[in-house]
Amino acid sequence: MKLGFHLGYWGSGPIPGALEAVLEAERLGFDSVWSAEAYGSDAFTPLAWAGASTSRVKLGTNIVQMSARTPTATAMSALTMDHLSGGRFVLGLGASGPQVVEGWYGQPYPKPLARTREYVEIIRQVLAREAPVTLDGQFYQLPLRGGAGLGKPLKSTVHPLRKDLPIYLAAEGPKNVALSAEICDGWLPLFFSPKADAFYRAALAEGFARPGARRTAEDFEVPASVPVIVHDDVEEAASWIKPALALYIGGMGAKAVNFHHDVFARLGYEEVADQVQELYLQGRKDEAIAAIPTSLVEDTSLVGPAAKIREELAAWEDTVVTTLLLRGDAGSLAKVAEVLS
Repeated sequence: MKLGFHLGYWGSGPIPGALEAVLEAERLGFDSVWSAEAYGSDAFTPLAWAGASTSRVKLGTNIVQMSARTPTATAMSALTMDHLSGGRFVLGLGASGPQVVEGWYGQPYPKPLARTREYVEIIRQVLAREAPVTLDGQFYQLPLRGGAGLGKPLKSTVHPLRKDLPIYLAAEGPKNVALSAEICDGWLPLFFSPKADAFYRAALAEGFARPGARRTAEDFEVPASVPVIVHDDVEEAASWIKPALALYIGGMGAKAVNFHHDVFARLGYEEVADQVQELYLQGRKDEAIAAIPTSLVEDTSLVGPAAKIREELAAWEDTVVTTLLLRGDAGSLAKVAEVLS
């Protein structure tokens, strides 16, 4: 199983020590470095900055918000990144949720799967550069219907370095996971658990079986963000992860539409997820954090003494996951990499 390093989001400003961690990840032989965006820092700029100081690691977005840019604008950034990095770029896309899409980007959210299909189709056309880009879709039209009536189909002025530049899709629900297997080169799961492997294998298999699917299970990538904390005290290690889990389960989405909540409900923690969400939305964040059992953390993370982590790693190696995406500073990366090697 490969290792990757995830820069994550900025907080109120740039991440301290980020470049040192990126350089350490490359020195340690990590396969990839990833960036993120939601409604603060963007994903492309930090990745370009990291790429300028590295020569080998793949550079991936996990994720680029589709609602933040038109498909052609995203394709332009992908073309540019791939040239500047010498063919190391991976475009990770995601639909996010209605709170961010409509509240921050001012774009409509309904029918995200159909919207994603059109979005990826346009990017594929730009990358292929075989003809002017056209699509008469439900969500995207090139040229635009109406308007000045002067729109002209165009090809990118930049020739792609790789026409088959890989595109990965972030997904949590089974329909979106199946879509990733059908139209993309990889899937970016969040809160993956070995206990849910059969569920996700079935969703991926549905996508692989569709006519025109790009990949098979044998050549499909699944980089999963997995918290890994090496510490003698399991409870203390888990306590460092619980605040982020409470945020996602309780606060990253509306009460009726929270895909992260649904992931844990499917995993068998529906009552816990409901309680965490209720407490978090009431502003009782400390109680929401306290309501998360350590077993939930252990199902989706690797925490505790080195021997425990090595033993539990075997379950992850038997799943669809192909890369573990780690976070941390330069010092912790070396320690974790040693345990996982």
